[in-house]
Amino acid sequence: MARTHRPEFFDLSRAEAVELLKGHKVGRLAYAFRDRVDIEPISYVYSDEWLYGRISAGTKLTTVMHHPWVAFEIDEIESPFDWRSVVVHGARYLLASDGGDRDREEYSRAVDVLRELDAAVLTAADATPQRDVLFRIHADDITGRAARRAP
Repeated sequence: MARTHRPEFFDLSRAEAVELLKGHKVGRLAYAFRDRVDIEPISYVYSDEWLYGRISAGTKLTTVMHHPWVAFEIDEIESPFDWRSVVVHGARYLLASDGGDRDREEYSRAVDVLRELDAAVLTAADATPQRDVLFRIHADDITGRAARRAP
């Protein structure tokens, strides 16, 4: 009779979770407004305790403007019992280029970070020019979980 190996479930260290965040470029942003929770896939860059991304004007932007608290998740799945997942909780901040010096600095930093993902961000060659609203999420809380088959 073949022996079945039970899976092990465990927490990732903060360093392991951050490495996963740095290694991925697409995740899911979850946000709530009144009695509705939405989840949207977004591209992002993780840098210095912040997740940077961009969205276009519309319903999603209107919703996230009303409630700054969000969750963000990435997953790395190889099989039902071989996976790693990271969840970030934090506050979302919209960035503007037309504010004071600090606002312009934060906006410029966001553009630089996002251009690590795509050098054409906010240029004439931008593949998604409608995504012109930049934001960042402070990674107040980063947690990671994983599973693997026990030997």
